[in-house]
Formats: sequence, C-alpha cells, structure tokens
Amino acid sequence: QVQLVQSGGGLVQAGGSLRLSCTASGHTFSPYTMAWFRQAPGKDRQFVAAIRWSGLYTYYADSVKGRFTISRDNAKKTLYLQMESLKPEDTAIYLCAGEAHGRVDYWSTSSFPYWGQGTQVTVSS
Repeated sequence: QVQLVQSGGGLVQAGGSLRLSCTASGHTFSPYTMAWFRQAPGKDRQFVAAIRWSGLYTYYADSVKGRFTISRDNAKKTLYLQMESLKPEDTAIYLCAGEAHGRVDYWSTSSFPYWGQGTQVTVSS
C-alpha cells in the first residue's frame, strides 16, 4: 500500500520561510514524477511545482518561480518544498502528489494517483 505522509507547514509572517516534506512508503513504490499542489478555500487545486526522478528537471508555477524550490532525496523517498519570501496569497493547504509511470503531465492533478494528507500553510500580512 502506497502512502505519502507530509510534514512541515504552519503559520509564518509575510517574507518568512517554511519547508514542507513528503515521504513515500510502500517498498515497491518508486515514484517518478512528484509534485506539490495547493488549494485555497473556495478555489480549485493549483499546480505549484514538480520534479522528475533524476531531480534535473523541475517545473514551477509562475506565481512561485524564484521563491520556491522543489527537491527530492530518492534514497529516502522524500520530496521537499522550500518556500521563501512567502506572501499572504500563498496561504493554502499544500498537498504532495506522486506517480510511478513516467513523464506525465506534471501540471495536472489527474496525472497523480497518490496524494499526501495535506498541510496548512498560513502567511500573515
């Protein structure tokens, strides 16, 4: 059984930093593309960042480019999201996602069968 377990998040002032983690369990699960999405109240789930297996290919939403960094440690099956210069509009529930088939459309929620439980990030002004 595959599970993605998230940690991190919380409350931070505008301009501050947070780091999110997401660890995959399931000994046969070898995630290829992993990603972060976020969902604010009353809004659709939104792509934030994605990373392929090698770590060499990363993709970001325009709204977070230059402020957020996605990375992964394959030996630990762990995905990270380092968030810098946070803004109030970054406030949302952040969810990690993973898949094991290959070079899927990383921006699409339908590409990912496995999801973390979500963690709240709140940025105060």
